[in-house]
This record gives sequence, structure tokens and C-alpha cells, in this order.
Amino acid sequence: MVSVRLLICTTAAALFSTAALAADMPQPLPPQPYQPPLMVVAQPEGAWYLRGDIGIGITNQFDLTYLPSPPDVGNGFVFDQHSWADTAFFDAGVGYEWNNWLRFDVTAGYRDRTQVNARGVYNPATGQGDAYQGYMESWVVLANAYVDFGTWNCLTPFLGVGIGGAYNEMADLVDMGIGTTGAGFGRNSTNWSPAYAFYAGLDYDVTKNFIVELSYRYLNYGSVTDTVDCIGGCSPDSYKFSNLSSNDFMLGMRWRFPIDTGTTFVQAQPASVVVPPPAPVYAQPAPVYAQPAPVYQPAPVYQPAPPPAPVYNPPPVYQPPQYPLSTRG
Repeated sequence: MVSVRLLICTTAAALFSTAALAADMPQPLPPQPYQPPLMVVAQPEGAWYLRGDIGIGITNQFDLTYLPSPPDVGNGFVFDQHSWADTAFFDAGVGYEWNNWLRFDVTAGYRDRTQVNARGVYNPATGQGDAYQGYMESWVVLANAYVDFGTWNCLTPFLGVGIGGAYNEMADLVDMGIGTTGAGFGRNSTNWSPAYAFYAGLDYDVTKNFIVELSYRYLNYGSVTDTVDCIGGCSPDSYKFSNLSSNDFMLGMRWRFPIDTGTTFVQAQPASVVVPPPAPVYAQPAPVYAQPAPVYQPAPVYQPAPPPAPVYNPPPVYQPPQYPLSTRG
């Protein structure tokens, strides 16, 4: 009986010490919900910019049409040659970068005076005709759109297109007779004409906000018509200089004024996944020092008392009867 009680007490003490040791050990954190890693997303940067360009225009052959006055119709006059020189120009403008691949700007440019020469004959056999010399100058206004094709080592190739108008002037046009004494002077006529352009080029990012640009532009800037008033009472005739075009090679610079710079960090997540609210921060509770729970003591098992051991009573020793002593002798 004593050994059973000793075993029960030993087991209870071992359990109590194990529970106390477990209470003192750090408790494991509850499972945390999955948090996708942060990823860096480059946000489109809207930016205004100013630009300036200088260049050389290699002019293409233009069309020259003789528009005779009614008295000169049918005189057989035709142009047998005409040409004009290359020109220098400069542009300035303002633009907006919609994002990192699309931008727009508006430019206005002045094309310097370039000399125009032409010769026409009435009779190729005799060589009689007229020689013309004048100067063409233009102002060109264009609305342009560009597509950038990514940046590698600070270099960005692009293509663009522009549409607008040109204000052309034929200045100081002079008509000198060949084999005749005729002469005439132009009226310095001007007119607006539609214009369009195509671009291809390469940007170099010197800094984040300063860009150098080398580009090619095909520019068609319309036409201009001038009238020559001749000396000597002849009728005034007109001349149309049309299909004015040039292959322009430009060096430009852009100054950017970013609206929104910096990098945005967003939570990477698969498509169609609802992001759960952030889980509360788990703090490990301080250990609680409480009175140990009482050890369970099993109720004593009722044991009936053993019957008393029989007491040994030895059999009585035989005692012979005692008789009184006789009073008789």
C-alpha cells in the first residue's frame, strides 16, 4: 500500500515540474498569413519640357509652274531649269511627356533665306527667254507626336510625325530677259500653306532632366506664288513654287520639368486575388506565474478491517478440589 502511494506522488511531481518548465519556455508564434514580397514599379512620369533645335536643310527639287496672264496664254514659254540652295534653320517649342514612351510638343521654326534660280525660254531654237532670281524664307509651325522605344545606356531611339502650317515668302524676285530688254520685279508675295513632317532620331540622357537629341526630319512645307510686274507695259505673269521640301539634320536639346518623380513600391500579388487586411502584430505574452494546480489525489479505496486474530487461551490447568481441613484430628 505504501509503495502504490509513493508511485502516485512521484508521477504527479514529474508532471508538475514538466508543466512548469513548459510555461517558462518561449511560446511559438501563431501562423502568419502569406505576404507577397514588395516589388518596385516605375510609375509613368509626366513632365513638361522646353526644346530647341538647330540644323541644316538639304533642299529637294521643287516644282515651278508658269501661270500666264490672259494676254500671254499660248506664248510657248516653259521652264527648262530651276534650283535652290540649302538652308539653315532653328526651332523652339514646348512639349509634354505623357509617359516613358509617348510625348507631344509644338514647335515653331524659322528657315533662313535661300537663293532660288530659274530659267525659261520662249523659243528653244533662238534661246530667247527669261532668267529669274529670288529668295525663299519660311516660318513653320508643327504639332508633333513621338514614340520612344526604350532606353539603353542612356540612349533612346524614337520615331515621330508632325502636322501644321508654313508661312512662305518669295522675296526680291527679279526677272531678267535673255536676248531681250525685258525685265520685271516680284511683289514679295507670302501665303500660308499646309506642312507635315516625319522624324527619326536618337536621344542621349545627359542627366535625368537634360537631354541631347540628334535627329533627321523630312519636311514638306507647301508652296508660294509670286507675281512679276514687268517693265515696258507687258502683262504681269505669276509663278508657283510648289512641293517645297527638305531633308533636315538637327541637333536639339530638351529641358524637362518633372511633375512626379520617384519610385513606387507596391505589393506583388497574383491576378484576381483579394488582399486581406494586415494581420495584427503578435506580441509574445509575458509568462504568468500562477499557483500550480493541485495534484489529483485518488480517493482511498475502502478496505474492510481484517477480523481480529483469535486470542489463544490455554486450556485451564486442572486444579484438584480443595477440601476443608477436618476439624477432627
